[in-house]
Amino acid sequence: MSDFRQDFLKFSLEQKVLKFGEFTTKAGRQSPYFFNAGLFNDGASTLALARFYAQAIIESKIQFDMLFGPAYKGIILAAAAAMMLAEKGINVPFAYNRKEAKDHGEGGVLVGAPLKGRVLIIDDVISAGTSVRESVKLIEAEGAAPAAVAIALDRMEKGTGEQSAVQEVEQQYGLPVVAIANLRDLLSLLEDHAELGEYLNPVRAYRQRYGVA
Repeated sequence: MSDFRQDFLKFSLEQKVLKFGEFTTKAGRQSPYFFNAGLFNDGASTLALARFYAQAIIESKIQFDMLFGPAYKGIILAAAAAMMLAEKGINVPFAYNRKEAKDHGEGGVLVGAPLKGRVLIIDDVISAGTSVRESVKLIEAEGAAPAAVAIALDRMEKGTGEQSAVQEVEQQYGLPVVAIANLRDLLSLLEDHAELGEYLNPVRAYRQRYGVA
């Protein structure tokens, strides 16, 4: 496992973005951990998050021409990732959408650079895949091509069927999904740090029950 993945999970713990305990997911499952990227909500933590996104994107070797951030969380993620990529010598434009079309000024639902070429979608997680589906529709309507999706954490658990939401996106749209970290990385973190050992078996049990290959 690349060091930056463990660093990301440790940082998420420090920021209380990643928590262990007893939580109920949107699917009604009792989960031993919870991840809320919305808690990266100040300048320093967002800067660090952008750095992790940039590292994951660069390491993936995905080819792209611009970034797209679906409203709302994806807006700041795309802007921050674009700035950090630029600092690393990869200067690309970015765009995002509004939830509702604007009927004055520049109008429409899209803001930022025109959607052109290969578009990398930036979001926090993939739950039901709704955000990706809407993003793909917008991108293709502009004559551009979705290239991949970058997210913060892949929980690697079953959705409504035997596949995870990430696997469904990969299969349905033929898009690779790049995650800064995933459930395997989380288990590695727990295995390597004795002070977190009490959470290892609950997370293993959760993966055994709901996880995908």
